[in-house]
Amino acid sequence: MSTSAVLAALPTVRPWLEDLYRHLHAHPELSMAEHGTAARVVEELREMDPDGTAFEIGTGLGGTGVTAVLRNGEGPTVLVRADMDGLPVAEDTGLEYASTVTTMNAAGEQVPVMHACGHDTHVATLLASVRLLLAGREHWSGTLVAVFQPAEEQFNGAEAMVAQGLVDAVPRPDVALGQHVLPGPAGSVQVAAGPIMASCDDFRVTLYGKGGHGSAPHTAIDPVVMAASLVMRLQTVISRQVSPQATAVLTVGRIAAGTKTNIIPEHAVLEGTVRTYDDAVARHCLEVIERTARAEALAWGAPDPLVETFDHLPVTDNSPDATAVVRAALGAELGAGQVRDFTPEMGSEDFSELPNAWGVPYCYWGFGAFDADAWAAAEARGSERHDFPDNHSSHFAPELQPTLDTGVRAMVAATMAWVGRPQP
Repeated sequence: MSTSAVLAALPTVRPWLEDLYRHLHAHPELSMAEHGTAARVVEELREMDPDGTAFEIGTGLGGTGVTAVLRNGEGPTVLVRADMDGLPVAEDTGLEYASTVTTMNAAGEQVPVMHACGHDTHVATLLASVRLLLAGREHWSGTLVAVFQPAEEQFNGAEAMVAQGLVDAVPRPDVALGQHVLPGPAGSVQVAAGPIMASCDDFRVTLYGKGGHGSAPHTAIDPVVMAASLVMRLQTVISRQVSPQATAVLTVGRIAAGTKTNIIPEHAVLEGTVRTYDDAVARHCLEVIERTARAEALAWGAPDPLVETFDHLPVTDNSPDATAVVRAALGAELGAGQVRDFTPEMGSEDFSELPNAWGVPYCYWGFGAFDADAWAAAEARGSERHDFPDNHSSHFAPELQPTLDTGVRAMVAATMAWVGRPQP
Protein backbone atom coordinates (compact mmCIF):
# COMPACT_ATOMS: atom_id res chain seq x y z
CA MET A 1 0.00 0.00 0.00
CA SER A 2 1.29 3.48 -0.86
CA THR A 3 0.06 4.77 2.51
CA SER A 4 2.26 2.26 4.31
CA ALA A 5 5.22 3.37 2.23
CA VAL A 6 4.74 7.01 3.25
CA LEU A 7 4.23 6.10 6.92
CA ALA A 8 7.25 3.78 6.98
CA ALA A 9 9.39 6.78 8.00
CA LEU A 10 7.20 7.63 11.02
CA PRO A 11 9.57 5.97 13.54
CA THR A 12 12.45 8.13 12.30
CA VAL A 13 10.49 11.39 12.78
CA ARG A 14 8.85 10.38 16.06
CA PRO A 15 11.47 11.97 18.37
CA TRP A 16 11.17 15.25 16.44
CA LEU A 17 7.37 15.02 16.55
CA GLU A 18 7.31 14.50 20.30
CA ASP A 19 9.78 17.31 20.97
CA LEU A 20 7.79 19.64 18.74
CA TYR A 21 4.59 18.75 20.57
CA ARG A 22 6.17 19.39 23.97
CA HIS A 23 7.40 22.78 22.78
CA LEU A 24 3.98 23.76 21.45
CA HIS A 25 2.26 22.57 24.61
CA ALA A 26 4.60 24.60 26.80
CA HIS A 27 4.23 27.75 24.65
CA PRO A 28 0.50 28.26 23.98
CA GLU A 29 -0.85 31.52 22.60
CA LEU A 30 -4.31 33.07 22.64
CA SER A 31 -6.54 33.48 19.60
CA MET A 32 -5.22 35.96 17.02
CA ALA A 33 -1.93 36.14 18.95
CA GLU A 34 -0.35 32.90 17.66
CA HIS A 35 2.77 34.70 16.45
CA GLY A 36 5.31 32.31 17.97
CA THR A 37 3.34 29.25 16.89
CA ALA A 38 3.02 30.54 13.32
CA ALA A 39 6.73 31.36 13.24
CA ARG A 40 7.56 27.84 14.42
CA VAL A 41 5.31 26.36 11.72
CA VAL A 42 7.12 28.38 9.04
CA GLU A 43 10.51 27.45 10.52
CA GLU A 44 9.65 23.74 10.41
CA LEU A 45 8.34 23.96 6.84
CA ARG A 46 11.51 25.70 5.69
CA GLU A 47 13.71 23.12 7.41
CA MET A 48 11.83 20.42 5.48
CA ASP A 49 12.45 22.36 2.26
CA PRO A 50 15.87 24.06 2.66
CA ASP A 51 16.19 25.05 -1.01
CA GLY A 52 12.69 26.53 -1.07
CA THR A 53 11.50 24.59 -4.11
CA ALA A 54 8.84 22.31 -2.61
CA PHE A 55 6.50 24.60 -0.68
CA GLU A 56 4.70 27.80 -1.57
CA ILE A 57 4.40 29.31 1.91
CA GLY A 58 1.91 32.05 2.72
CA THR A 59 1.71 33.95 6.00
CA GLY A 60 -0.54 36.52 7.61
CA LEU A 61 -3.96 35.41 6.35
CA GLY A 62 -6.42 35.92 9.16
CA GLY A 63 -3.68 37.63 11.14
CA THR A 64 -1.38 34.72 11.95
CA GLY A 65 -2.51 32.01 9.55
CA VAL A 66 0.02 29.97 7.57
CA THR A 67 -0.54 28.10 4.33
CA ALA A 68 1.79 25.68 2.58
CA VAL A 69 1.10 24.37 -0.92
CA LEU A 70 2.96 21.25 -2.07
CA ARG A 71 2.44 20.54 -5.77
CA ASN A 72 3.35 17.00 -6.78
CA GLY A 73 2.14 16.37 -10.31
CA GLU A 74 -1.33 15.73 -11.66
CA GLY A 75 -4.09 14.62 -9.35
CA PRO A 76 -6.61 15.78 -6.76
CA THR A 77 -6.04 18.75 -4.47
CA VAL A 78 -6.51 18.00 -0.77
CA LEU A 79 -6.77 20.71 1.90
CA VAL A 80 -5.67 19.64 5.40
CA ARG A 81 -6.15 21.92 8.40
CA ALA A 82 -4.89 22.40 11.94
CA ASP A 83 -5.95 25.13 14.37
CA MET A 84 -3.26 26.75 16.51
CA ASP A 85 -4.70 28.74 19.43
CA GLY A 86 -4.76 28.02 23.15
CA LEU A 87 -7.19 29.05 25.88
CA PRO A 88 -7.11 31.39 28.92
CA VAL A 89 -6.86 28.46 31.35
CA ALA A 90 -4.32 27.85 34.13
CA GLU A 91 -2.82 24.41 33.46
CA ASP A 92 -3.06 21.85 36.27
CA THR A 93 -1.78 18.64 34.68
CA GLY A 94 1.53 18.05 36.47
CA LEU A 95 3.26 17.47 33.13
CA GLU A 96 6.98 18.26 32.94
CA TYR A 97 6.22 20.35 29.87
CA ALA A 98 3.12 22.04 31.35
CA SER A 99 2.46 25.63 30.34
CA THR A 100 3.36 28.37 32.79
CA VAL A 101 2.56 31.11 30.27
CA THR A 102 0.63 34.21 31.22
CA THR A 103 -0.15 37.02 28.83
CA MET A 104 -2.27 40.10 28.27
CA ASN A 105 -5.60 39.40 26.60
CA ALA A 106 -7.48 41.74 24.26
CA ALA A 107 -9.20 43.38 27.24
CA GLY A 108 -5.86 44.25 28.83
CA GLU A 109 -6.13 41.60 31.55
CA GLN A 110 -3.27 39.31 32.57
CA VAL A 111 -4.44 35.72 32.05
CA PRO A 112 -2.91 32.22 32.05
CA VAL A 113 -2.70 30.33 28.76
CA MET A 114 -2.94 26.58 28.14
CA HIS A 115 -3.48 24.22 25.22
CA ALA A 116 -6.56 22.92 27.01
CA CYS A 117 -8.25 21.88 23.76
CA GLY A 118 -5.35 20.00 22.19
CA HIS A 119 -4.58 22.30 19.28
CA ASP A 120 -0.91 21.61 19.97
CA THR A 121 -1.52 18.02 18.88
CA HIS A 122 -3.19 19.29 15.71
CA VAL A 123 -0.25 21.48 14.70
CA ALA A 124 2.35 18.83 15.54
CA THR A 125 0.58 15.97 13.78
CA LEU A 126 -0.17 18.04 10.68
CA LEU A 127 3.45 19.18 10.39
CA ALA A 128 4.56 15.56 10.76
CA SER A 129 2.05 14.47 8.12
CA VAL A 130 3.34 17.13 5.73
CA ARG A 131 6.91 16.07 6.42
CA LEU A 132 6.15 12.43 5.65
CA LEU A 133 4.18 13.27 2.52
CA LEU A 134 7.02 15.47 1.29
CA ALA A 135 9.57 12.72 1.89
CA GLY A 136 7.34 10.13 0.20
CA ARG A 137 6.43 12.12 -2.90
CA GLU A 138 7.07 9.17 -5.19
CA HIS A 139 4.07 7.39 -3.66
CA TRP A 140 1.41 9.99 -4.48
CA SER A 141 0.38 12.53 -7.07
CA GLY A 142 -1.64 15.70 -6.66
CA THR A 143 -1.52 18.88 -4.59
CA LEU A 144 -1.48 19.23 -0.81
CA VAL A 145 -2.74 22.46 0.76
CA ALA A 146 -1.85 22.65 4.46
CA VAL A 147 -3.67 25.35 6.44
CA PHE A 148 -2.55 26.33 9.94
CA GLN A 149 -5.46 28.38 11.19
CA PRO A 150 -5.68 30.93 14.00
CA ALA A 151 -8.50 31.64 16.42
CA GLU A 152 -10.74 28.60 16.30
CA GLU A 153 -11.53 29.19 19.97
CA GLN A 154 -12.60 32.74 19.15
CA PHE A 155 -14.79 31.40 16.30
CA ASN A 156 -13.40 33.81 13.70
CA GLY A 157 -10.08 32.40 12.51
CA ALA A 158 -11.36 30.48 9.47
CA GLU A 159 -13.69 33.35 8.61
CA ALA A 160 -10.79 35.82 8.79
CA MET A 161 -8.60 33.69 6.51
CA VAL A 162 -11.39 33.47 3.95
CA ALA A 163 -12.16 37.20 4.20
CA GLN A 164 -8.50 38.03 3.58
CA GLY A 165 -8.22 36.02 0.39
CA LEU A 166 -7.66 32.34 1.14
CA VAL A 167 -9.72 31.29 -1.89
CA ASP A 168 -7.35 33.14 -4.22
CA ALA A 169 -4.17 32.38 -2.28
CA VAL A 170 -4.24 28.59 -2.61
CA PRO A 171 -5.50 26.11 -5.23
CA ARG A 172 -9.16 25.11 -5.07
CA PRO A 173 -9.37 21.82 -3.14
CA ASP A 174 -11.35 18.79 -4.23
CA VAL A 175 -11.84 17.82 -0.58
CA ALA A 176 -10.97 19.25 2.85
CA LEU A 177 -9.86 17.19 5.84
CA GLY A 178 -9.59 18.06 9.52
CA GLN A 179 -9.29 16.27 12.84
CA HIS A 180 -9.53 17.00 16.57
CA VAL A 181 -8.11 15.23 19.61
CA LEU A 182 -11.01 14.22 21.86
CA PRO A 183 -11.78 12.12 24.93
CA GLY A 184 -11.50 8.51 23.85
CA PRO A 185 -9.00 5.66 23.83
CA ALA A 186 -5.64 6.60 22.35
CA GLY A 187 -5.04 4.73 19.13
CA SER A 188 -8.68 5.05 18.04
CA VAL A 189 -10.55 7.50 15.83
CA GLN A 190 -14.16 8.70 15.73
CA VAL A 191 -15.88 9.47 12.41
CA ALA A 192 -19.41 9.77 11.04
CA ALA A 193 -21.19 11.19 8.02
CA GLY A 194 -23.69 14.03 8.24
CA PRO A 195 -24.10 16.63 11.00
CA ILE A 196 -21.66 15.93 13.83
CA MET A 197 -21.24 19.33 15.49
CA ALA A 198 -23.84 22.02 16.07
CA SER A 199 -24.16 25.52 14.73
CA CYS A 200 -23.40 28.33 17.16
CA ASP A 201 -25.01 31.74 17.57
CA ASP A 202 -23.78 33.83 20.47
CA PHE A 203 -25.89 36.67 21.84
CA ARG A 204 -25.50 39.65 24.15
CA VAL A 205 -28.33 41.44 25.98
CA THR A 206 -27.69 44.82 27.61
CA LEU A 207 -30.43 45.69 30.07
CA TYR A 208 -30.85 49.34 31.06
CA GLY A 209 -32.19 50.25 34.46
CA LYS A 210 -32.08 53.28 36.71
CA GLY A 211 -29.23 53.55 39.17
CA GLY A 212 -29.65 54.26 42.83
CA HIS A 213 -28.69 53.44 46.40
CA GLY A 214 -28.88 49.84 47.49
CA SER A 215 -30.83 50.86 50.58
CA ALA A 216 -33.61 52.41 48.46
CA PRO A 217 -34.34 50.02 45.59
CA HIS A 218 -37.84 51.46 45.20
CA THR A 219 -36.31 54.63 43.74
CA ALA A 220 -34.37 52.71 41.11
CA ILE A 221 -34.93 50.11 38.39
CA ASP A 222 -32.59 47.28 39.29
CA PRO A 223 -31.01 45.73 36.16
CA VAL A 224 -29.36 43.01 38.26
CA VAL A 225 -32.70 41.56 39.34
CA MET A 226 -33.98 42.14 35.81
CA ALA A 227 -31.05 40.12 34.43
CA ALA A 228 -31.59 37.32 36.95
CA SER A 229 -35.25 37.11 35.99
CA LEU A 230 -34.38 37.10 32.29
CA VAL A 231 -31.89 34.25 32.73
CA MET A 232 -34.58 32.11 34.32
CA ARG A 233 -37.09 32.97 31.60
CA LEU A 234 -34.58 32.03 28.91
CA GLN A 235 -34.29 28.55 30.40
CA THR A 236 -37.80 27.86 29.10
CA VAL A 237 -37.05 28.83 25.50
CA ILE A 238 -35.89 25.31 24.60
CA SER A 239 -38.28 23.41 26.87
CA ARG A 240 -41.44 25.35 25.92
CA GLN A 241 -40.88 27.08 22.58
CA VAL A 242 -38.81 24.58 20.57
CA SER A 243 -40.17 21.27 19.32
CA PRO A 244 -39.02 18.32 21.46
CA GLN A 245 -38.07 16.63 18.17
CA ALA A 246 -35.45 19.33 17.56
CA THR A 247 -32.04 19.40 19.21
CA ALA A 248 -31.05 22.70 20.78
CA VAL A 249 -29.19 24.16 23.73
CA LEU A 250 -29.40 27.68 25.16
CA THR A 251 -26.87 28.65 27.82
CA VAL A 252 -26.23 32.00 29.48
CA GLY A 253 -22.54 31.91 30.32
CA ARG A 254 -21.80 35.44 31.50
CA ILE A 255 -23.47 38.16 33.55
CA ALA A 256 -21.78 41.47 34.37
CA ALA A 257 -23.18 44.32 36.42
CA GLY A 258 -22.28 46.77 39.14
CA THR A 259 -19.20 48.03 40.93
CA LYS A 260 -20.12 48.02 44.65
CA THR A 261 -22.41 46.23 47.08
CA ASN A 262 -24.60 49.23 47.88
CA ILE A 263 -24.96 50.68 44.38
CA ILE A 264 -27.76 49.69 42.05
CA PRO A 265 -26.07 49.98 38.65
CA GLU A 266 -27.38 51.64 35.50
CA HIS A 267 -27.14 48.52 33.35
CA ALA A 268 -26.43 44.79 33.28
CA VAL A 269 -25.03 42.64 30.48
CA LEU A 270 -25.62 38.96 29.91
CA GLU A 271 -24.10 36.81 27.18
CA GLY A 272 -24.98 33.34 26.02
CA THR A 273 -24.99 30.86 23.19
CA VAL A 274 -27.53 28.91 21.11
CA ARG A 275 -26.48 25.56 19.64
CA THR A 276 -28.61 23.54 17.22
CA TYR A 277 -28.51 21.49 14.02
CA ASP A 278 -31.30 23.46 12.33
CA ASP A 279 -30.92 27.04 11.07
CA ALA A 280 -34.66 27.65 11.43
CA VAL A 281 -34.51 26.59 15.09
CA ALA A 282 -31.55 28.90 15.66
CA ARG A 283 -33.39 31.85 14.12
CA HIS A 284 -36.49 31.08 16.20
CA CYS A 285 -34.46 30.92 19.42
CA LEU A 286 -32.81 34.25 18.71
CA GLU A 287 -36.20 35.84 17.96
CA VAL A 288 -37.61 34.51 21.24
CA ILE A 289 -34.56 35.76 23.18
CA GLU A 290 -35.05 39.28 21.82
CA ARG A 291 -38.81 39.24 22.42
CA THR A 292 -38.37 37.94 25.96
CA ALA A 293 -35.69 40.52 26.77
CA ARG A 294 -37.93 43.35 25.56
CA ALA A 295 -40.89 41.98 27.51
CA GLU A 296 -38.77 41.73 30.66
CA ALA A 297 -37.69 45.35 30.31
CA LEU A 298 -41.28 46.43 29.66
CA ALA A 299 -42.45 44.63 32.80
CA TRP A 300 -39.97 46.68 34.81
CA GLY A 301 -40.78 49.95 33.12
CA ALA A 302 -37.22 50.03 31.81
CA PRO A 303 -35.94 51.24 28.43
CA ASP A 304 -35.70 48.79 25.57
CA PRO A 305 -32.65 46.53 25.90
CA LEU A 306 -29.93 46.21 23.28
CA VAL A 307 -29.93 42.67 21.85
CA GLU A 308 -26.96 41.67 19.69
CA THR A 309 -25.83 38.47 18.00
CA PHE A 310 -22.27 37.57 17.07
CA ASP A 311 -19.91 34.65 16.38
CA HIS A 312 -22.09 32.57 14.08
CA LEU A 313 -20.73 29.15 13.14
CA PRO A 314 -22.41 26.72 10.72
CA VAL A 315 -23.19 23.08 11.42
CA THR A 316 -20.24 20.75 10.79
CA ASP A 317 -21.91 18.47 8.24
CA ASN A 318 -19.59 15.77 6.91
CA SER A 319 -20.07 14.81 3.28
CA PRO A 320 -21.33 11.21 3.09
CA ASP A 321 -19.12 10.38 0.10
CA ALA A 322 -15.97 11.98 1.54
CA THR A 323 -16.61 10.37 4.92
CA ALA A 324 -17.01 6.93 3.36
CA VAL A 325 -13.60 7.33 1.75
CA VAL A 326 -12.00 8.55 4.99
CA ARG A 327 -13.60 5.84 7.12
CA ALA A 328 -12.33 3.13 4.79
CA ALA A 329 -8.84 4.63 4.81
CA LEU A 330 -8.76 4.91 8.61
CA GLY A 331 -9.95 1.34 9.00
CA ALA A 332 -7.32 0.06 6.58
CA GLU A 333 -4.54 1.89 8.43
CA LEU A 334 -5.59 1.56 12.09
CA GLY A 335 -7.78 -1.53 11.98
CA ALA A 336 -11.57 -1.58 11.78
CA GLY A 337 -11.83 -2.07 15.55
CA GLN A 338 -10.14 1.28 16.14
CA VAL A 339 -12.69 3.19 14.07
CA ARG A 340 -15.57 4.32 16.26
CA ASP A 341 -18.67 6.31 15.43
CA PHE A 342 -18.48 10.03 16.12
CA THR A 343 -21.45 10.74 18.37
CA PRO A 344 -22.96 14.10 17.31
CA GLU A 345 -22.38 16.76 19.94
CA MET A 346 -23.51 20.31 20.64
CA GLY A 347 -20.01 21.77 20.51
CA SER A 348 -19.19 23.90 17.47
CA GLU A 349 -16.27 24.23 15.05
CA ASP A 350 -15.25 26.74 12.39
CA PHE A 351 -13.39 24.20 10.21
CA SER A 352 -16.29 23.97 7.74
CA GLU A 353 -15.93 27.69 6.91
CA LEU A 354 -12.85 26.72 4.88
CA PRO A 355 -14.39 24.14 2.49
CA ASN A 356 -17.65 26.12 2.44
CA ALA A 357 -15.72 29.03 0.90
CA TRP A 358 -15.32 26.89 -2.23
CA GLY A 359 -18.40 24.72 -1.78
CA VAL A 360 -16.35 21.52 -1.65
CA PRO A 361 -16.97 18.33 0.38
CA TYR A 362 -15.19 17.71 3.66
CA CYS A 363 -14.69 15.22 6.46
CA TYR A 364 -13.85 16.07 10.06
CA TRP A 365 -13.06 13.34 12.61
CA GLY A 366 -11.68 12.85 16.11
CA PHE A 367 -8.81 10.85 17.56
CA GLY A 368 -8.57 9.55 21.12
CA ALA A 369 -6.48 11.17 23.83
CA PHE A 370 -6.31 8.83 26.85
CA ASP A 371 -4.82 5.50 27.91
CA ALA A 372 -6.77 2.80 26.07
CA ASP A 373 -6.80 0.27 28.93
CA ALA A 374 -7.92 2.85 31.48
CA TRP A 375 -10.61 4.07 29.07
CA ALA A 376 -11.87 0.51 28.48
CA ALA A 377 -12.12 -0.10 32.22
CA ALA A 378 -14.02 3.14 32.72
CA GLU A 379 -16.23 2.37 29.74
CA ALA A 380 -17.12 -0.99 31.30
CA ARG A 381 -18.27 0.92 34.39
CA GLY A 382 -20.11 3.50 32.29
CA SER A 383 -17.98 6.27 33.80
CA GLU A 384 -15.59 7.17 30.99
CA ARG A 385 -16.85 10.75 30.52
CA HIS A 386 -16.56 11.37 34.26
CA ASP A 387 -13.19 9.70 34.86
CA PHE A 388 -11.33 11.68 32.20
CA PRO A 389 -11.07 15.43 31.69
CA ASP A 390 -12.85 16.97 28.74
CA ASN A 391 -11.43 19.50 26.32
CA HIS A 392 -11.12 22.97 27.91
CA SER A 393 -10.36 21.45 31.32
CA SER A 394 -7.25 22.60 33.20
CA HIS A 395 -6.47 18.87 33.57
CA PHE A 396 -6.66 18.01 29.85
CA ALA A 397 -3.44 16.10 29.13
CA PRO A 398 -3.48 13.68 26.18
CA GLU A 399 -1.28 10.60 26.39
CA LEU A 400 1.79 11.46 24.33
CA GLN A 401 1.72 8.11 22.55
CA PRO A 402 0.02 6.58 20.71
CA THR A 403 -2.02 9.79 20.45
CA LEU A 404 0.49 11.64 18.28
CA ASP A 405 1.23 8.66 16.06
CA THR A 406 -2.48 8.08 15.58
CA GLY A 407 -3.05 11.68 14.53
CA VAL A 408 -0.28 11.39 11.93
CA ARG A 409 -1.39 8.00 10.66
CA ALA A 410 -5.00 9.15 10.37
CA MET A 411 -4.17 12.34 8.48
CA VAL A 412 -1.74 10.65 6.11
CA ALA A 413 -4.09 7.75 5.44
CA ALA A 414 -7.05 10.06 4.77
CA THR A 415 -4.98 12.26 2.45
CA MET A 416 -3.54 9.30 0.57
CA ALA A 417 -7.05 8.01 -0.07
CA TRP A 418 -7.30 10.80 -2.65
CA VAL A 419 -3.76 11.27 -3.91
CA GLY A 420 -2.11 7.88 -3.39
CA ARG A 421 -0.72 6.01 -6.38
CA PRO A 422 -1.67 2.32 -6.73
CA GLN A 423 1.22 0.04 -5.87
CA PRO A 424 2.44 -2.21 -8.68
